[in-house]
Amino acid sequence: MNTTHARRFAAAVARSIVLCAVAGFAAADAPTAGNTESGQTPYERMARLDEYLIRDPHAEIALARSAAPAAISDKATLLILKPQGYETAVHGTNGFTCLVERSWMSPFDSTEFWNPKLRGPVCYNPAASKSILVYTLRRTKLVLAGHSKAQLLDEIHAAVARKELPWPEPGAMSFMMSKDGYLGDAAGHWHSHLMFHVPKAASESWGANLPGSPVVLDDRELPEPQTVFMVPVTHWSDGTAAPIM
Repeated sequence: MNTTHARRFAAAVARSIVLCAVAGFAAADAPTAGNTESGQTPYERMARLDEYLIRDPHAEIALARSAAPAAISDKATLLILKPQGYETAVHGTNGFTCLVERSWMSPFDSTEFWNPKLRGPVCYNPAASKSILVYTLRRTKLVLAGHSKAQLLDEIHAAVARKELPWPEPGAMSFMMSKDGYLGDAAGHWHSHLMFHVPKAASESWGANLPGSPVVLDDRELPEPQTVFMVPVTHWSDGTAAPIM
């Protein structure tokens, strides 16, 4: 993977959820969601809450499970999004937590930050469940309380300053291996990948974005106290082949 492809990879993942995180170089190359007749993007503000919800809880549970191989997700805690926030639908036994993240976990400069179609199945390992999951729960709580994007960003910065958000625990990582997710109008289902969450770090520390390196970092700043390194994998969580970068 050359440097240009690595940066495009990072931008597409970043427009998803993610993850947690991460996120711009593909934005200039990939098709966007398009403009309205007024010349403005269709996702300027939050849509109706019901557009972000999945009516069938069993469908949301299945989608959350698809983030990781069954050997992991079958024993994981499963969260589903309700009008008041994420609730535990299944109590797991292995310390992993799987859920479907929504568009407000995208980078704050993403044009799809309020895209109600976005679904990002992710499965956090025990270390990430104790730390990175807090970021998702906090953003979601603020969104459901009616905060605008600007207010949301301000509150996260304030929470970091008050040391209310944890640093990533050692060994924090997550799976995004679902072929049924929808990571944005430009990315679609996108590529199967793993994410490694560490305290703020430079790309050189992981050999990211270098020719021949499978490790990718989008170096745009995240408000939460983490850096996310991504590694593409060759198969989806169900074992079938995933697109090759």
